[in-house]
Amino acid sequence: MKQAMVYENGTFISKDFPLTASGSVSNFNNLFVFPAFCDVHVHLREPGFSYKETIKSGTLASARGGYTDVCAMPNLNPVPDSAEHLKEQLDIIKKDAVINVHPYASITIGQLGEKLSDFESLKDAFAFSDDGKGVQSEALMRKAMLKAKELDKIIVAHCEDNSLLFSGYIHDGEYAKKHGHRGICSESEWKPIERDLKLAKETGCKYHVCHISCKESVELIRKAKAEGVDVTCETAPHYLVLTDMDLKEEGRFKMNPPLRSEADRLALIEGIKDGTIDMIATDHAPHSAEEKSKGLEKSAFGIVGIETAFPLMYTYMVKTGIITLEKLIELMSTNPRKRFGLKENGYTVWDLDKKFTVNTRDFLSKGKATPFENYELYGECKMTVQNDIIKYIKE
Repeated sequence: MKQAMVYENGTFISKDFPLTASGSVSNFNNLFVFPAFCDVHVHLREPGFSYKETIKSGTLASARGGYTDVCAMPNLNPVPDSAEHLKEQLDIIKKDAVINVHPYASITIGQLGEKLSDFESLKDAFAFSDDGKGVQSEALMRKAMLKAKELDKIIVAHCEDNSLLFSGYIHDGEYAKKHGHRGICSESEWKPIERDLKLAKETGCKYHVCHISCKESVELIRKAKAEGVDVTCETAPHYLVLTDMDLKEEGRFKMNPPLRSEADRLALIEGIKDGTIDMIATDHAPHSAEEKSKGLEKSAFGIVGIETAFPLMYTYMVKTGIITLEKLIELMSTNPRKRFGLKENGYTVWDLDKKFTVNTRDFLSKGKATPFENYELYGECKMTVQNDIIKYIKE
């Protein structure tokens, strides 16, 4: 038996904690036991792109990060836009997944934004999303919301207006002036959110917004919630820690949406504190080394984050006094499970005193591109257990 701080019923209590692992865990100073985390936004890349990540490698990395549930986006080949295509992914999950994987079905056929997927045949899917691409047609999004409402499913939206892409610099500071990179302006994010919130209010659809990054998005969602719209949203650790002034001429700093201003970062933090932002998701998006080696302008969009999410948030949000540890557990476990109907099914054990330097050679994910390389963080995952089965243990 070991003494630990165990999170129960929204608070931490000191109690004896039985270790069921074979072997010993080396350091139990400041040991904390949390309900296992849940990430509603990951890219596991199978089927179709296993050179970037596999179900096996992605779920191993997730377990190391303290997760027992991840929700996999449909940017795949084939796109899960039919029961037949979804089954290809489900078969791999059944064979190789280390933890629970909940696959999204696509809103539109091929994620092309032209025609709705067969929602009826996909009614057993976790939820519907075209993540990576915004649904450009208001009429089509209305149809999707009405169908989702009928099936009691959530529409999960990557909000991006293609007509506004590359209409503004990545940011307006000295970096943009020096390097001249044109990027994805804030309006391309908040304008579709504004549209979709009106549609969600009209249709009564459950609506969730992916990876919000700017102050306008926070304000729109705050207002919609006050008006009773059934909306939730997520942001990611990199938007809470970094700004556009942290950019470097390296592919590991390229993600979509991009890093934004300090004013945007502070607005996101305020949204976290007042409950406008419901959860923290990673948008874990692995690519090959070659795809991320082409500099900030030409590299593929996406960074990895499933193995560093909790240490980043603990170091930069909890230890700095911005939020409590209890609040962080709500954001990473309680709230995503509640919104998406996923039951608590395990726990994860952390040494919060352990300080380490981020080294991508240690990652279990096949993806290595992170802007947090060489950052010093606090918090080491000692063990993750799901349904009384050990999924990860730090030897």
